[in-house]
Amino acid sequence: MLSFENDYSEGAHPKLLQALSDTNFVQQVGYGEDEYSLRAKEKIRAALGDPEADIFFLVGGTQSNQVVLDGLLHGTEGVIAAETGHVNVHEAGAIEYTGHKVLTLPAHEGRIDAGELKAYLRDFYADPTYPHMVYPGGVYISHPTEYGTLYTRKELEEMHKVCREYDIPLFLDGARLGYGLMSGETDLTLPDIAALCDAFYIGGTKVGALCGEAVVFPRHGAPKRFITHIKQHGAMVAKGRLIGVQFDALFTDGLYFDISRHAVDMAKKLKQGFEQRGYRFFIDSPTNQQFVIVSNRKLARLESSVRYSFWQKYDAESSVVRFATSWATKPENVDRLMALLDET
Repeated sequence: MLSFENDYSEGAHPKLLQALSDTNFVQQVGYGEDEYSLRAKEKIRAALGDPEADIFFLVGGTQSNQVVLDGLLHGTEGVIAAETGHVNVHEAGAIEYTGHKVLTLPAHEGRIDAGELKAYLRDFYADPTYPHMVYPGGVYISHPTEYGTLYTRKELEEMHKVCREYDIPLFLDGARLGYGLMSGETDLTLPDIAALCDAFYIGGTKVGALCGEAVVFPRHGAPKRFITHIKQHGAMVAKGRLIGVQFDALFTDGLYFDISRHAVDMAKKLKQGFEQRGYRFFIDSPTNQQFVIVSNRKLARLESSVRYSFWQKYDAESSVVRFATSWATKPENVDRLMALLDET
């Protein structure tokens, strides 16, 4: 059975498993104060070009989104997101569970438009009844988006400018950040993101780690008492070394970027194979997620041999399905998929 269902089906990159094994019997303090976590944070700060960045290791993406947004927002505030945004669609109301409404804007291939964001904020405060409404207290974006698309540097600069004008934080979900940074079509770097966002996270779970995300508050910008806030959410890991060791390995000798580039290269190969066979794409993604329009008849024949993610119905006879590559995708996996398409 071939799997292109997601980018976290495998366990972890062998170098991370080796690092965990090599350090297994070394006794360390807990709660992320171990030498591996501290060293990983310094390596990440160097990659960001921000020696003052506050960094916290959390277990997963939903946990990171919930804990960070609850820390950034006042109890009277909600967060603005694209209608297709992960926090609005696929997190089971985790943000609302903390008392913060998700306020949606139209999605443009998964992205928020800075002009529409500004208009939303302007119109909110122009309404004399706004004290009776949920205040827009922050902005959530993801890069790559749910559709594998990317913000340009200009778009992020415009978003940053609007957020500064209204004094609200800009938070970037980086669950798949590596795949965005290594796309051949991006003009954004990790230091750019650190300069233009108030908070973001570097995804590990979907980029080669067993688990773990590195939450970053640039310029020493973490909310007050954030460690206590993490623990109140039940998100504090006693054996913080388990995540620290992995990020130490990911940010040694450019491993995080190398394995991300590999996934993007495999996605290109996959995309070319579909294109050569006349398939259409629902959206043009330059990252590791490819959204293909496939007839339902073809999918019925494929499902016994290939795992993929159903995305949405396209018409009465076809569907949009996602094929995702990862650090572990081999060229022969893609070749076998193409052969199956030809056979069915």
